[in-house]
Formats: sequence, structure tokens, C-alpha cells
Amino acid sequence: MSAKGGKGGKGTPATVAASRAKIDFTLHPYEAAGDGGSSYGEEAADALGVPHDRVFKTLVTEVDGALTVAVVPVGASLSLKALAAAAGGKKAAMADPAAAERSTGYVRGGISPLGQRKRLPTVVDSSAAGHGTVYVSAGRRGLQMELSPADLVRLTGAATGPIAAP
Repeated sequence: MSAKGGKGGKGTPATVAASRAKIDFTLHPYEAAGDGGSSYGEEAADALGVPHDRVFKTLVTEVDGALTVAVVPVGASLSLKALAAAAGGKKAAMADPAAAERSTGYVRGGISPLGQRKRLPTVVDSSAAGHGTVYVSAGRRGLQMELSPADLVRLTGAATGPIAAP
């Protein structure tokens, strides 16, 4: 296990969860420009010089009325229809941002799929498996966590499926 590039202290709930699970990960801090709007993930990829298909954004949705997490590459959109199918539901929609923040314990732009306040059903886009490591939010703006896709899926208890739309 490593937390290269991290700061001292107890870390974020995401880094604590990964450490407790004895998962190898590397932290990558970067200077967040502020309000990234809907492109926090692309901002992170650009700041770190990482291809957009290796940096994954965490989107909180509702599948048949239940909050569900979707993890997709930052350069792609989420296919709500594909997410619903992968999660075993009929209909998916984006969750209210305030509900997402309350449920996860993170702020928009820093929502991590790991260490959420309330563990939500999660679906990771199957493209993650094509990379040795992927990047996800480490639980705050300006900090990404690099880990293996298998560890991401295992720690979140995620299903996988082709949920990204081109």
C-alpha cells in the first residue's frame, strides 16, 4: 500500500477506506482551478497530464428511485439506459446534487466512489478493465487516487458494464 504524494494526517474517507482494505494506491494532488462546473474530471486529467479515458468521474444517479453510483471515463457521457440495465432496473436519472452530497458525504467535484457515508450500489464502466490503473477522486477537489480497476470494483462492490456513451 502506498499513498505517494499524499499529505499527513488521517486523509479522506476514500483514502482511509483504501488503506483499511490494504489496497495499493497512489495519490495525485493537483491545483484545482475552483468551480470546474461539469468538467471537474477533465480538469483533473488535464492538470495531471493523464489521458481522459483513464480518469473516471463518479456520478450519483437514481435507478428506479434508489440512489446509485455510476463511474465512467471523464471524456464520456453516461448512458442512463445502459446504467439502468446494468443495475437491474428499468429507469435511471441523474440524482439531485444536494441528495448526492448528503448521501456520499462529499462535495460535488470531489465525490469519490470509495468511502462514501452511505454505501450505494455502484456500476463501473467496463472500459476500466482495459487499463492497468485508473484514476478516481480521492474525496476532495484537487486530489485523485490511482488504483487498479479490480481493486476499485472490489472495494465498491460494483457491477461492471458498458454504461458510458461515446
